[in-house]
Amino acid sequence: MKLKKIFSVALTAAMVAGLACVPVSADEESNTLTVWCWDPAFNIYAMEEAEKVYQEINPDFTLEIVETAWDDVQTLVTTAAASGDYSTLPDILLMQDNAFQKNVISYPGLFVDITDSGIDFASFAEGKTAYSIVDGANYGVPFDNGAVVACYRTDVLEQCGLTVDDFTDIDWDQYIELGRTVLETTGMPLLSMQAGECDLLMMMLQSAGGSWCNEDGTPNISGNEIITKVMETYKTLVDEGILIEVNSWDEYVATMVNSTVAGTINGCWILASIQTAEDQSGNWAITNMPSLVGIDGATNYSNNGGSSWAITSNCSNVDLATDFLANTFAGSVEFYETILPSSAAIATYLPAGDSDVYAEPQEYFGGDAIYAKIVEYSGYTPSNYTGVYYYEAREALAIAVTNVVAGADIASELDTAQSTVEFAMGM
Repeated sequence: MKLKKIFSVALTAAMVAGLACVPVSADEESNTLTVWCWDPAFNIYAMEEAEKVYQEINPDFTLEIVETAWDDVQTLVTTAAASGDYSTLPDILLMQDNAFQKNVISYPGLFVDITDSGIDFASFAEGKTAYSIVDGANYGVPFDNGAVVACYRTDVLEQCGLTVDDFTDIDWDQYIELGRTVLETTGMPLLSMQAGECDLLMMMLQSAGGSWCNEDGTPNISGNEIITKVMETYKTLVDEGILIEVNSWDEYVATMVNSTVAGTINGCWILASIQTAEDQSGNWAITNMPSLVGIDGATNYSNNGGSSWAITSNCSNVDLATDFLANTFAGSVEFYETILPSSAAIATYLPAGDSDVYAEPQEYFGGDAIYAKIVEYSGYTPSNYTGVYYYEAREALAIAVTNVVAGADIASELDTAQSTVEFAMGM
């Protein structure tokens, strides 16, 4: 394993330097697959454990795991597509969910269509699977969970005569009313976010099944009822002091661990940051997020972040790759039970949510079985279309909400955002 890791890091460095001019995929007779992914403690660890699980079925199977930063993955994919030579790509790579459709649509033939591979996609949360579907075809196997959780300091709520139940299955109007109570009683806002970012906006948007674009990929920002409601809600939160904006990620995390705010709303991966405050153990609880008011189809569930595995067209043994994924990430509760304690990699594979490991109470969160709850939330998350220009739309909306908070007209800002994205698309 040590030799494998040395090979992986060295190969990644060579590729980033532009030296990868030979195929890295295993030949057809080989029982080895190459994989690109990032984060040794999370994604790479999960792949290493998946290798062990699959070796119980196929003892001679091996992986060559190449540690590759996400930005490098996208750059190397784009370079290979531009040259028309996919031979520099691995058999399997990890793709951020919000970039998945962009890459499938922009580079036809890049990934293998695995719709009829035997993988049971119905075993995953529908909203998660949708990120890697294009024209009805499946191109990805879902991995880590980005289901949104609303987190609250129960000791702070107690000072206000409230419990986490008061924040469960509520809408944003109710949340604002409760936020006023907490602010008046304790002086603490309920929420913080990074200024100039739009994570909360995108979470609100998806919670109602909304998107920045139509299904044909054309922008749908100007006059969009759901985006308008999201902007109005966000501005109210800031204007009333229920939400405070900070300048950086570190400052955002600090608001939680330093008891500046009484809660947060984000992808479930935020729980790892919350738990760095060891002195707050037992004083946190999670529930679902508020729903948008007056919007048909609004729910209390959303997603923020996450990634999925894709088989590239350079894979010479697609049957081996699909069988490996089908028996690990898409078919083994044991696998997900194994990686949870060490990596906090929460599944979107729904059967894992019923396991004994996921049902174990977590002391930090008041003894609640939070992992089973998060998998349940992911099953309720509406799907939405991200399209090719998702990141350009995010940036345009982030600028728009910054201006709206400063007093600009929402309709005018959405018109500008629409024009900005249309320009980026060459329309």
